[in-house]
Amino acid sequence: MTKRLFDTNVMQQCCTATVTACFPRKKGYGILLDQTVFFPESGGQLSDTGVLRTGETTWRVTHAAESDGDVIHEVDSPIPEGTQVEAVLDWTVRMDHMQQHCGEHLVSYAFWKLYGAHNIGFHMNPELVTIDFDKELSWEQAMEAERLANQHIEDNRPVTIQMATPEEAAKMHLRKFNDKITGPVRIVCVEGSDTCSCCGTHPPMTGMIGLVKIFKVERHRGGTRLTMLCGRLAMERIRHEMEAATQASNLLSVKEDDLPAGVTRLQEEIATLKQHLNERTEQLLAYRIEDIQKHPVYDAQGNQRITLFEDDMDAGEAKFLMKRLQELPKTIATLLYRHGDRLNYIVEVADDADADASAILRELNTRFGGKGGGKSHNAQGSAPYTDETKRKAKDYVQSGNE
Repeated sequence: MTKRLFDTNVMQQCCTATVTACFPRKKGYGILLDQTVFFPESGGQLSDTGVLRTGETTWRVTHAAESDGDVIHEVDSPIPEGTQVEAVLDWTVRMDHMQQHCGEHLVSYAFWKLYGAHNIGFHMNPELVTIDFDKELSWEQAMEAERLANQHIEDNRPVTIQMATPEEAAKMHLRKFNDKITGPVRIVCVEGSDTCSCCGTHPPMTGMIGLVKIFKVERHRGGTRLTMLCGRLAMERIRHEMEAATQASNLLSVKEDDLPAGVTRLQEEIATLKQHLNERTEQLLAYRIEDIQKHPVYDAQGNQRITLFEDDMDAGEAKFLMKRLQELPKTIATLLYRHGDRLNYIVEVADDADADASAILRELNTRFGGKGGGKSHNAQGSAPYTDETKRKAKDYVQSGNE
């Protein structure tokens, strides 16, 4: 069983250890040591990373996992059993994890103390931390909880670890306790604040957390999901968001505080421009339909055949055009148009026309190697747009209008 040095001293950054086992894994090799400073991923906290080294040889530890009391250090090449190595942490990573985990304790305590909300889920990844609570909470409540958590950080309260039996832990006033634990219970205590069972690493003083910042509060499965960060990672995200806000305010020529109003104004202007553009587009399409009607093409059954190709058209324009063409008597309209990297085609058959739109579409699918379907009066499909499909589309339109 690996001796877990971080259980008694989270500030220890390295140690000397002996390799007790080496075995292949799905990716690379697993290394067991007689003792380690590497925390294995568990309890919602990510694992430590770092290196194992001896002399000038270094093995990168990309992940640490726990198995039957042992800590498995994942490396990309084997290390002979009996080798003495120096285990060295990526200290920035360890500090980030301690800040997030201890900050999560303070935030969970604040919601529990202020609103009786219980933490029912905690997840940490390199970009953010999420906490799930068992009741709906508002942004205003979250800000009040954030203030309390940050006050406990400013107080620089001691964070201590104690071990207890399950029976002893059950009698303690804990915010959270896993009653399924059968062995010794590790309890993390923040003086005058949070106390709960936890296996993770935490700084010895709350001041080392730096700060807590909540970024999002949203409903989740009848309760609330909170997105937050602490310490260095929180400052990095705040800096990135401030830079983005500054750039946006410069682009909109407004102060940062006026960004919501500036975005609203911009959205209104865009909506007005879109409306005007749609009106002009519809007018142009109406003129085009009038021009088509000046030179009608009929088939042997007396149906008017209209076949068009557009090298750049969006779905809204295509829908409007086909709706207008379908209103024409005894008309079979086929529109081929490119949108992005697809050649789209629509077939509309007027109620009094003698044709089957789905049959025409099958022919188009065969010609262009596409997929699609529909009914007797309307059908649509698409195929990849290439120079070859473009050539075939133009040939099809030319033959259809002769």
